[in-house]
Amino acid sequence: MTFKAEYIWIDGTAPTAKLRSKTKIITGAPAGLDALPIWGFDGSSTNQAEGHSSDRVLKPVFTCPDPIRGGDDVLVLCEVLDIDMTPHRSNTRAALAEVAERFGAQEPIFGIEQEYTFFDGARPLGFPEGGFPAPQGGYYCGVGADEIFGREIVEAHLENCLKAGLAISGINAEVMPGQWEFQVGPVSPLEVSDQLWVARWLLYRTAEDFGVSATLDPKPVKGDWNGAGAHTNFSTKAMREGYEAIITACESLGEGSKPLDHVKNYGAGIDDRLTGLHETAPWDKFSYGVSDRGASVRIPWQVEKDGKGYIEDRRPNANVDPYVVTRLLVDTCCAALEKAGQV
Repeated sequence: MTFKAEYIWIDGTAPTAKLRSKTKIITGAPAGLDALPIWGFDGSSTNQAEGHSSDRVLKPVFTCPDPIRGGDDVLVLCEVLDIDMTPHRSNTRAALAEVAERFGAQEPIFGIEQEYTFFDGARPLGFPEGGFPAPQGGYYCGVGADEIFGREIVEAHLENCLKAGLAISGINAEVMPGQWEFQVGPVSPLEVSDQLWVARWLLYRTAEDFGVSATLDPKPVKGDWNGAGAHTNFSTKAMREGYEAIITACESLGEGSKPLDHVKNYGAGIDDRLTGLHETAPWDKFSYGVSDRGASVRIPWQVEKDGKGYIEDRRPNANVDPYVVTRLLVDTCCAALEKAGQV
């Protein structure tokens, strides 16, 4: 027997990487991740090689059922290697794997809120040709054809993610027309990152069937319209057990060069979105606060009330690389908690 395996990878496009995929026909009964072969591709066509030395390697790192093709077919997320089997320079997963292993005893987990915007041609879905819809106000978590656009695509994407076995925890309409959000997690750093990339691929592929495109542009419409982020919820075992660790984590993110170290890696165009307006903090100022959506980092009100829980880093753009944002948060916060003896 044979089955189809859709090999998915992250390319080398700068400043924001793109997803690529191609189909491999595999002979034999479907098996686990370790049984899936490595595969080659033309890196000169994905900004990952020069034409005179173009071969690059796809190494499977995550697999799940293919909800679009169905049957025994699978989706296969891969990391990119050079031909000597070392991580390619565009491979951000390898660095996360090292940091996640180093701080694994602290049991870090993440939930990422992926915002995105549907476009019909050159305009956001729901925007009239040559003009603008009513101002923001009723679109967030709204209902009704006058305020909600693209729900059938969102529902199809949700169903595909669930069929694939991804850790999808919810969806909602966002503040701007045609703008939506899905959440992945709470799971470990590598799991949330792998699954978010696959969920993004499924988003693009599902919208394709409706003749609509989805974008992670952090500011898809200039002016008085909300941008699109990837709010990142984070905790460790100590944070889930006590409030002191919550404060230590927040303080660590504001120390020295850490604010800029993080923000400059939180997605291209971040200064267009983090303006201090539209539920954001300015990109060049760090703050944290309870129930404050205008802060860089929000402590949910129930976390203060319970004296334990998690924090939400509100700075990452919708187009952030989840391997990078999770690595930075684990490296910064877990190191500070370890130094403070709060592990």
